[in-house]
Amino acid sequence: MTHAARDVAIVAFAQSAHRRRTDGLSEVETLMPVLHDALGQAGLTARDIDFTCSGSSDYLAGRAFSFTMALDGVGAWPPIAESHVETDGAWALYEAWVKILTGAADTALVYAYGTSSAGDVRDVLTRQLDPYYLAPLWPDPVALAALQARALIDAGETDERALADIAARNRAAGPPGTARGTRAADDYVVAPLRVRDCPPIGDGAAAVVLAAGGTARRIHDRPAWIRGIDHRVEAHALGVRDLTESPSTRLAATRAGAFDAPVDTAELHAPFTSQEIVLRKALRLGDDVTVNPSGGALAANPVMAAGLIRLGEAAARIHRGASDRALAHATAGPCLQQNLVAVLEGETR
Repeated sequence: MTHAARDVAIVAFAQSAHRRRTDGLSEVETLMPVLHDALGQAGLTARDIDFTCSGSSDYLAGRAFSFTMALDGVGAWPPIAESHVETDGAWALYEAWVKILTGAADTALVYAYGTSSAGDVRDVLTRQLDPYYLAPLWPDPVALAALQARALIDAGETDERALADIAARNRAAGPPGTARGTRAADDYVVAPLRVRDCPPIGDGAAAVVLAAGGTARRIHDRPAWIRGIDHRVEAHALGVRDLTESPSTRLAATRAGAFDAPVDTAELHAPFTSQEIVLRKALRLGDDVTVNPSGGALAANPVMAAGLIRLGEAAARIHRGASDRALAHATAGPCLQQNLVAVLEGETR
């Protein structure tokens, strides 16, 4: 199902400050202010939430069932209906959206968090790869993204100057960036990707509140209605894919209704500059569309929350009247392997 039989909207969005390290904070301490902020914006309490869904990764946290401890940030009483996805929080939002569509809930709290600084995130993310052929070789996400960037350059679709321009635009639009050590922005990490072409490492959390129909209208005077949402996945083996294309993004966008009418804003989850090139083409975004006014994942990239933040940022622009119809995209896996696309609209003025 991609188009809602029941109106569902994002009515609140909150995120933490993005920090290079949060050694002194537990996940609960990071989450609690964000959850309270989102609920406060909606004028709701934990008792008013019918369904709670979270997104995170035990691999990133370094311990099994870490999300159960994070539930302390939600509150242990009263008992809640709760679920969890082992991926970016954008997919937790999808699950909550489906729950509301079925009529099993009228409100939902969705949150995600990631502490990338706890270990070497480049090593951790190799565990997403095929365990028989790719993972034993330990290619990390930067090396794989560099293969994608090289394919785009060799195909004549971009060059290093264009990638530098994408990096500068995103970082200038975003919040203060997190530190990346002492390496200069024009140093290569893995050629042709330089430091500026790669996402900052940082910790953070985000939360959104969803509500149905009349409940959403009572909570917010301009809800961000989810008009369509869909997610698709590429072949697992990178060797059988054309890395300059993203057919799963195109299909998800088609199913979500992204091409039914023009959008004025697009929040793209493109952790690497080269991936914005691929996504713009797949989503048919022209120069008249404002892309990543928040700075995107190149400005702040809390792993497992960055995709949910794209939906939240798009919704926030609708809430304040800066956008009427926005597209939000989230990705997971190497080289844009899994892609989720949502279309959000404000009330007709």
